[in-house]
Amino acid sequence: MRLLLAEDDPTLGPRLKNDLKRSGYTIDLVENGIDAEFQGRENSYDAIILDLGLPGRPGLEVLTHWRANKIKTPVIILTARDAWHERVDGLKAGADDYLGKPFHLEELLARLDSLLRRSQDRPGQSLAVAGLILDEERQEVILHTGEKLTLTGTEYRLLRYFMSHAGKVLSKNQLSEHVYEWDTDHDSNVIEAHVKRLRQKIGKDLIETRRGQGYVLVNT
Repeated sequence: MRLLLAEDDPTLGPRLKNDLKRSGYTIDLVENGIDAEFQGRENSYDAIILDLGLPGRPGLEVLTHWRANKIKTPVIILTARDAWHERVDGLKAGADDYLGKPFHLEELLARLDSLLRRSQDRPGQSLAVAGLILDEERQEVILHTGEKLTLTGTEYRLLRYFMSHAGKVLSKNQLSEHVYEWDTDHDSNVIEAHVKRLRQKIGKDLIETRRGQGYVLVNT
């Protein structure tokens, strides 16, 4: 899953980016409202974490512009713990959830998971499709035989995206956008190599190649 993190705190931003990466997310970090609005408009994200106190352009204005331009990406806003009016204004502007600072990483991860499950119309806690169960806490996949396999970071992100969009044809470009950060070289051959290794682990028949289109995880 690819997230946009808009946070100008020079300590919190990089630390949160690293924490989220360790939790299996691909993170693009921006430190001002102008860049945040541009990235959220021009790139495809699964969710956005938006601090309202951004320099250059306030987060509330950024969010208002996104929603006015029909950008429906789920947004969690970050506010000062006692700024209840900011939370109200953010929710009215189209935010999906909020979190007051300071916060615990575990709460942010839980809210992200809940938000992503709602946006994917997935009520259950576990991601289970095509005979696979994804253990998101341990970043492992459980096969239909009960065997547990450890995944690399890239394999985990790739499989989670496949499983979240089971039955849908996903282009190499889509997969690259949701597996790699924006400053990474999105070489289609690299995606092919990761898909090949993933097939070797979960079964080659589960991920089909659609010539000229991309790949699809068969939801049997």
